[in-house]
Amino acid sequence: MKYLLTSSGISNPSIHAALVDLLGKPIDECSALVIPTAAYWFSQGPDIAYGLITGATQRLTAHGWKSVGVLELTALPSIAADAWVPRVRETDVLLVGGGDPMYLCRWLRESGFADLMPTLDDDAVWVGTSAGSMAVTASFGENYNDRPVPTTGTETPLGLVDIAIYPHLDHPAMEDTAVANVAAWAQGVPVPAYGIDDSTAIRVVDGTLEVVSEGHWELFEDPGRRA
Repeated sequence: MKYLLTSSGISNPSIHAALVDLLGKPIDECSALVIPTAAYWFSQGPDIAYGLITGATQRLTAHGWKSVGVLELTALPSIAADAWVPRVRETDVLLVGGGDPMYLCRWLRESGFADLMPTLDDDAVWVGTSAGSMAVTASFGENYNDRPVPTTGTETPLGLVDIAIYPHLDHPAMEDTAVANVAAWAQGVPVPAYGIDDSTAIRVVDGTLEVVSEGHWELFEDPGRRA
């Protein structure tokens, strides 16, 4: 699988170009599935999910896809695998929305979706927004949203990309995203930690990472972490 890990979706021409390159064909020839599950941790979850699905927010669906469907992870344990697995396998891109990353990881595992991911086509693309990006990384740090992160269990990240991400860097409406606060968070992270703003994405293919940005990003890496 290929990854395009964003803070706020396909927000500028550089990120859009990176997406088209990962897909290997025009967007209007590609099928997409939207995963809104992360939103439902919050009281405003239904509104967040609506904005994601309609393209009003998170800038993922409104790009002229050949088709767009919605896959709700919390529903999957109650339905037969053959009702959803074939659709996932034939889909070109997974558009994974923001919300709470720990909640998202829980349902990626409990739904069986995380077990399916290693068997998907190598050309499939995961496009994450905020929590949807954090979910596939290696660490959430020692706490997230003032909640301790478990070291094991369903709420830990999937570890498919060997970095950590803190989205919305220096967002004027999010005090905790100031560079100094993100740098303090990064001290509890055992892998290279990236702070990315809403104009930045991280592209990962076969373990090779590239930052795509028209904005501001920071890499917080202590060479002694891996010692």
